[in-house]
Amino acid sequence: MKSKLLGSLLFWVVVAIILGFLCSLFFPDWLARIFITFNGLFSNFLGFFVPVLIFALIAPAIAGLGRGAGKWLGITAGVAFSSTVISGLIAWGTGTALYPKLLAGRDLITNVADPDEGGLTPYFTVEMPPPLAIMSSLLLAFVVGLAMTAVKSDNLHNVLQELNDVVLKVVVTFVIPLLPLYIFGTFLGLGMNENFADTMAAMGVVLLLSVVMTVAIVLMQYLVAGAVAGVNPFKALKNMLPAYFTALGTSSSAASIPVTYESTLKNNVDEDVAGFVVPLCATIQLSGSMMKIMLYTLSIVYMASLDVSGSEIFGFILLLGIMMIAAPGVPGGAIMAAAGLLQSNLGFDDSMLSLMIASYIVVDSFGTAANVTGDGAVALIVNKFASGKIHKQSPIDEPSASPATGSTAV
Repeated sequence: MKSKLLGSLLFWVVVAIILGFLCSLFFPDWLARIFITFNGLFSNFLGFFVPVLIFALIAPAIAGLGRGAGKWLGITAGVAFSSTVISGLIAWGTGTALYPKLLAGRDLITNVADPDEGGLTPYFTVEMPPPLAIMSSLLLAFVVGLAMTAVKSDNLHNVLQELNDVVLKVVVTFVIPLLPLYIFGTFLGLGMNENFADTMAAMGVVLLLSVVMTVAIVLMQYLVAGAVAGVNPFKALKNMLPAYFTALGTSSSAASIPVTYESTLKNNVDEDVAGFVVPLCATIQLSGSMMKIMLYTLSIVYMASLDVSGSEIFGFILLLGIMMIAAPGVPGGAIMAAAGLLQSNLGFDDSMLSLMIASYIVVDSFGTAANVTGDGAVALIVNKFASGKIHKQSPIDEPSASPATGSTAV
């Protein structure tokens, strides 16, 4: 139990948040500037690395989707992607309606590097220009991935899959282990500019809202699936509870696949349909993750008074739905995939991004549980139209059909 706790990213994130606040009460400026310097270097590295991450994940993901089971793969992917985007739109509407009341009078001041405002400056900075802009990387990944589905280039697919593995290795062995230190520096800065209490009170409200809304989106999915498939939505949802709680305990869609599959069969979904839909949707049906990211994003946009238009929010939702298809299979993988868009499309600064990562990871398992349970709703819809027409060819059993190695834990 102790070993499992010490190996939990959530545990270290919570420790980093608490220590960041406590240390802000007595740290001298010279010591705090060391961590501010690290945060500057780490955020510059993320700016350099994220475009590489986007290309390495999405290009083989798009190519892999094109190698699946024909039109039913397209239909399943379309239903799953629509579910993810609709979740984002519901979160947008919820935030727009509730935040003026829930977050009234709350301001988010994250600039801790402005000496004129009593902030802290890093000792030095190192510029790390990215090899590609975020949108250039995304477009290149789409062009290459789509072209590979037409050309059927096995050699290039293998090269990109190896690049995918290398990039994920960097994420797992370098980026993720340093996140608690990065979050510590952020909350240290928030505490030293006397903004910690207001920020945490506001984010606590958003955290509770995100948990409630991840449950609400699952209920909505089953009401729709029940209407389409002609089944009792509440009975179907009850049959999926083992999958929900498995994902809640593991924070992994991949680890939950066997339980999700068995739970889906209890809803009288054809074995071939379940064997095809469940593994595929584990990587592309991310409604719970979308709900959390959007609610946190909109709260920061509101509190920081960012000048973001409705069209920019809508475009962000669509792009985020695409990018999370290839979210890396680590705790907080979806928010790492979203990091580039938050900065390039919505103007988030480094401290805002760090706050997003910390807030997201705290309730990561609730989003994953919503993702997994929603897979059963998609299976019900696909089963209505495809039962007996899909020959079992599970993406998890065929590497070339998997969007990204290990990309199911979000």
